[in-house]
Amino acid sequence: MINCMCVIQAGQAPDQQRAALATALNRFAGEFLHEQLTVNWVPVPAGNGFTAGEPSTSSVVSLTAPEALSQTRRETLLRELVSLWTRQTGCSVDEIVAVIADPVQH
Repeated sequence: MINCMCVIQAGQAPDQQRAALATALNRFAGEFLHEQLTVNWVPVPAGNGFTAGEPSTSSVVSLTAPEALSQTRRETLLRELVSLWTRQTGCSVDEIVAVIADPVQH
């Protein structure tokens, strides 16, 4: 099971949209990473997130791949993840930070 953390600005994604995003993220994980994921929503309270001195409209979507990825594979997956997020939310590519990290080596 993959943990996915979605940092969003307060009021940015109502519960119904969060459910649709979680479903889309799970499809992404199943299709491209062959795993299911758990989405953890982290809302940033109003007045606590800023970009260039203005209230932020950015989101961060971060997950860890089940195995180390080549740079080419990571780029492909990040493009797909950003595309998924922008389609679902209507935000621009400038409003999404996507991370797909390699697993931590112990």
